[in-house]
Amino acid sequence: MRRHFLFWTRTRGGAVRTSRPLAPTARAAVYLVMAAVALAVLLPGRALAQTRQLSTQGQLLDRIVAIVNSGVVLQSEVDNRMKQVETELRAEGLSPPPQSVLQKQVLHNLILEHLELQQARQSGIRISNDTLNEAMKSVAARNHIPFADLPTALAQEGINYAAYRQQMRNQLAIGLLRERDVLERIVVTPREVDQFLARQAREPTSNAEFDVSQILIAVSPGATPTQLAAAKRLAEKVDRLAKSGKNFAKLAITYSDSSDALKGGNLGWRKGFDLPTFLTDVVPQLKPGEVGNVLRTASGFHIVKLDNVRLQTHKDIVEQVHVRHILLIPNAIQDAATVRERLEKIRKEILSGKVKFSVIAASVSQDPGSASAGGNLGWQSPDAFTPRFAAAIAKLKVGQISKPFQTRYGWHIAQLLGRRKFNETKEMKRLHAIEAIRASRAEEDTQLWLQRLRDDGYVRVLAG
Repeated sequence: MRRHFLFWTRTRGGAVRTSRPLAPTARAAVYLVMAAVALAVLLPGRALAQTRQLSTQGQLLDRIVAIVNSGVVLQSEVDNRMKQVETELRAEGLSPPPQSVLQKQVLHNLILEHLELQQARQSGIRISNDTLNEAMKSVAARNHIPFADLPTALAQEGINYAAYRQQMRNQLAIGLLRERDVLERIVVTPREVDQFLARQAREPTSNAEFDVSQILIAVSPGATPTQLAAAKRLAEKVDRLAKSGKNFAKLAITYSDSSDALKGGNLGWRKGFDLPTFLTDVVPQLKPGEVGNVLRTASGFHIVKLDNVRLQTHKDIVEQVHVRHILLIPNAIQDAATVRERLEKIRKEILSGKVKFSVIAASVSQDPGSASAGGNLGWQSPDAFTPRFAAAIAKLKVGQISKPFQTRYGWHIAQLLGRRKFNETKEMKRLHAIEAIRASRAEEDTQLWLQRLRDDGYVRVLAG
């Protein structure tokens, strides 16, 4: 049986959920690239139709297909990504588009990835080997194989392990960059929360989930009237094709400028109020299989299809845990083994009564969100934490302190302070409303951010 070694996505409800205080969140981006490239001197104005790396027999091994600021995209990257995308499309039951169409979409995504990785490096974002290994262990666990067997399993699928690790490292770095530059900058006002809750109370769609796909014909914020008119004509053409019964996923792969284009434009299952803001009024009015009218937003023109809908039952009574923790992050000076030993020593000192948990947490914990509160994470639903963190505290009795354990963010010890069945209060509903509003804006804000990155950068696609 074929395993699907897919990567995490940035979309809501992705592979890892974490509470706000659990150190920097890493929501990943989609379809990320590998390949180590030798540095080349790029002279302005010089013809760069192709740069050859020659073997002793003079065989062409690679060439540059695009210049992205001070970096390059190689033909080998495009070829490798096309093979990966074709495999994933077939796994989803979709026929790949013509090679010329697929190559154009893949190159578009690779250019954006290079821009994001350059921005991440300039911002000092680095993914440690421990964090990367944690992510790789998660991939192995999701595919039900031992971590030690992952290289062999990948090789059987024709995937190079070293390249896969690099691709995963890039993905995590881009996820952190988007978290910092997009998601953390979404501000939700009290009035917006009030309006959200009032609307949720009067509309039945609050208990529904929607499987939605979209096609985006992007428009740059600085587009001329001529460019705007051309984009509108293309959007109307695609809309007509979609409504005439053409396969929506293939149309998305062919025409969409969105980062989800190579997934057939599918956004996945979303709660009614977790949909992108511009879709919250539109999607609930559609019937499954129906394509809506063209929508204009700041990022461009959207064609939307409702694939399916399902009702969700809401639980007013939820289980919560009260936890505090200490987080230490390995670095060049203190490796993972040293950090683990240090946490074990701290645990013994707490258990012996030499120090108080809250005092030592405030002085040594590297979680900026909880250290000042003595490591206190407050009352949380267990699924608000990463799977490994949730698994560690699930084994604890009230008052018990865990042995050191590792998550993708570093090494922890945690103490369970209490468990309870909780009836969601007005305050909790407001917190959930804030989360939903932020999620609904993330799609559009991320697309605008990506467009600005491309507009501000130097990108030159070279002729084949």
